[in-house]
Amino acid sequence: MRPPMRPPRAVGLLLSILAVAPSHAAGQTKPRARDLGIVTGTLPPGPGNAITDVRGVRVGQVTLIRGDSVRTGITAILPHADNLFLDRVPAAIHVGNGFGKLLGFTQVRELGELETPILLTCTLCVWRAADALVAYLLALPGMGEVRSINPVVGETNDGFLNAIRERPITASDVRAALDSARGGPVAEGSVGAGTGTIAFGWKGGIGTASRLVTAADSQWTVGVLVQSNFGGDLHILGVPVGRLLGRRGMSLTALDQRAQGSIMIVVATDAPLSVRNLSRLAARAIIGLGRTGSVADNGSGDYVIAFSTHPSVRRPYRAKRLQVSELGNDEMSGLFQGVVEATEEAIYNSLLGATTIHGSGHTVESLPVDEVVRLLRERGAVAP
Repeated sequence: MRPPMRPPRAVGLLLSILAVAPSHAAGQTKPRARDLGIVTGTLPPGPGNAITDVRGVRVGQVTLIRGDSVRTGITAILPHADNLFLDRVPAAIHVGNGFGKLLGFTQVRELGELETPILLTCTLCVWRAADALVAYLLALPGMGEVRSINPVVGETNDGFLNAIRERPITASDVRAALDSARGGPVAEGSVGAGTGTIAFGWKGGIGTASRLVTAADSQWTVGVLVQSNFGGDLHILGVPVGRLLGRRGMSLTALDQRAQGSIMIVVATDAPLSVRNLSRLAARAIIGLGRTGSVADNGSGDYVIAFSTHPSVRRPYRAKRLQVSELGNDEMSGLFQGVVEATEEAIYNSLLGATTIHGSGHTVESLPVDEVVRLLRERGAVAP
């Protein structure tokens, strides 16, 4: 491994001053999977190939790069533009492996609904992020009599590159992520909650993708966003890219910290789904994760949060009756295919969009894109 690269003095000073940077996709120049001919599955993507293709969904991110050790951030996913506590959405959570700190999990499983935005961050930042989210929501109009809020905050451990013991997330960071949330393109790679993450021994991060699905004579969208920070034997379109590039994945006799980890997967759809079918949809995302080479190792926290934004299935605060029009079981197969494909592609995008990061005395290189494309072409996985 190369010694860590220290930024020039002026750059280091700038990073210390500008500790909080909202992350948008406007300046993103690295190619996404489809730009390279890496086409996952057969269903078409949405117009932006992102979770924000699901109508109403917005994403906001804050990236923290401070000094030579803080490499973390916040990614916020908002199901719609209204007060989510007062106008809730049905939701379900699937656990692939439970070695993680997903705050708010038990109430979502019990009641089947989201009453707050979803925040993603670093492991030891979960509780600070949750406290800031609660304060943010309590200050909103119409919340004067609220005495209980269930903040949903997920995490992966970025402690290899990030000074995680400092718990650098602040309330202002959380507010900035929530206030900057918007539709349209989503920044990927080493941004937001993916700033310090690692996947398959290379730099991981935030990735997203979507699929258009026809069911019940209508077209629906399934969107996925991932925070990739896990290990395994990297495969892309079935090609063992990790091994071909000298990373032996789970065959290592002694896994180091960079070969382990977790993933958070957020699934959104505008299809009107019950909590039961959202749970079934969330479970299928794990298939997409497995296609990339994960085995959900012992130390991983692999969680899927799925929600529907369709107006017919929303749950007003303290509603005494719910009148729900939902898709039937026989209409679910296309949505299942969509979430598998979008999850797989979102993970590829998280790797392809990442940049080499130096932090806390370590360097983690980004995936060598040119080499990956060469290997995929040699094996016929992508067109010349």
